[in-house]
Amino acid sequence: MDRKSFDDLVRLMARLRAPGGCPWDREQTMETLRPFVIEEAYEVTHAIETGDREALREEVGDLLLQAVFISEIAREEGSFDVGDAVTSIHDKLVRRHPHVFADVDAKDAETVLTNWERLKSEERREKNEGVLSGVPAALPALLKAYRLTEKAARVGFDWQNPEDVFAKLDEEVGELREAIARKDEHQIEHELGDVLFTIVNVARKMGIDAEQALQRSNAKFIRRFEHVESRLREEGKSFDRTNLQEMDSFWNEARREDKE
Repeated sequence: MDRKSFDDLVRLMARLRAPGGCPWDREQTMETLRPFVIEEAYEVTHAIETGDREALREEVGDLLLQAVFISEIAREEGSFDVGDAVTSIHDKLVRRHPHVFADVDAKDAETVLTNWERLKSEERREKNEGVLSGVPAALPALLKAYRLTEKAARVGFDWQNPEDVFAKLDEEVGELREAIARKDEHQIEHELGDVLFTIVNVARKMGIDAEQALQRSNAKFIRRFEHVESRLREEGKSFDRTNLQEMDSFWNEARREDKE
């Protein structure tokens, strides 16, 4: 493979956007690229989860392309270029690592995070921003709940121990049951949201990424359901000619295979 540099990629993107370049690339805007940025980030995450390093190499490149693409559009409009973006993150990393580049001590990762949040807080005050302002609005709901409460916890707004969160979960489940009993659809939605939000806090207190945990459960459900489908085909049956008891038996087969 003829190895290329970051500058090669930047020049290539500029060529694709230039007159006589690619019609599709020239039509793109920051707004049209938004879904691609999200999609590529998820592809990177999936490659990490599967441990496929070849796929990860490719997906990291695809994600990097989106950053270069957006920076090229910004350069064309005169707001900033990719060099400005690189300088911004470089200087931010130096500023937020005083334990490496200055005389601040940090004995462990937790101290680093505490110092990081303190520095971010100082930056927010200068910009007149709040503690939660750095959480992207477009994050998936579970991940967003995790990041919101994580940030709040770093400034001391948090339950003291996991048992307190479980007590809150019991309270929220009780309120959901009451709303269901009243058949109050608006309140059911409200209380269900509170239950999900509290479950995310349970996960956070346990050191578990709720988004990742749910994704793994999704994958497990897909695997087991596909086993049910496969067994039905083997039996020459379809869902509309099968009762729940038989489907459950096939489901339990898949569960046993998972445990083995």
